[in-house]
Amino acid sequence: MTQTLLSAKNITRRFGGLTAIDHVSLDLKKGAVHAVIGTNGAGKSTLVSVLSGELAPNEGHIFMGGHDITAWPQPRRARAGMGRSYQRTTIFPSLTVHENCRVTAQARHQYFWSWGAARRCQASSEAADHALALAGLEKERDRVAGLLSHGAKRQLEIAMSLATHPSVLLLDEPLAGMGPEETERMLSLLDSLKAEHAILLVEHDMDAVFKISDEITVMVNGAVIAHGDPAAIRADPLVQTAYLGEDE
Repeated sequence: MTQTLLSAKNITRRFGGLTAIDHVSLDLKKGAVHAVIGTNGAGKSTLVSVLSGELAPNEGHIFMGGHDITAWPQPRRARAGMGRSYQRTTIFPSLTVHENCRVTAQARHQYFWSWGAARRCQASSEAADHALALAGLEKERDRVAGLLSHGAKRQLEIAMSLATHPSVLLLDEPLAGMGPEETERMLSLLDSLKAEHAILLVEHDMDAVFKISDEITVMVNGAVIAHGDPAAIRADPLVQTAYLGEDE
């Protein structure tokens, strides 16, 4: 039986009189990439922000590992096994690739009142090494992060999340701005990670979405209009009309 690692039930988020998310429910399962698609303004990024704890829902509940985490702040969710990437790359450009991962790992392996150099923390250094291996960035270990290609920077951002040992990954447009070769590398990375993680993917590249996803949720104006496997979503007339641009 597939294990559900994160579950959202009837999530609603309002900004004044605007309902950005309207009673959205979804389950993220280990071993699966669950894509959320929709036009600009559909509520996708707001949903990620609510799931990650950056925004609080007005209604609904979020469960992770058997716990109701609806009121948990972002740091507590991260320590419980939630990793997130953003639409804009968020790395430390002046640090090396390994140092970027070590910094995020140290958030998990904290040693208070220690006078030792941070680089001597064996646990965070090993976590960084493991994350870089998973992300395929071992050869870039000592390179200054700001000198990486755009695609490699996006890989590094995922590696930084992996350094915290997450079970759930929330990825907001990780393919944005990538060329074909970089996109293929990222898709291969996601495919290699899903066996041990539940992955939520918000993405506009429809070819990539249908290639990598096991489940797809379609949002329009903050509400879910369809959910299913890629074949079912392609065949859904409501999706074809509302999002894919087909009217049969």
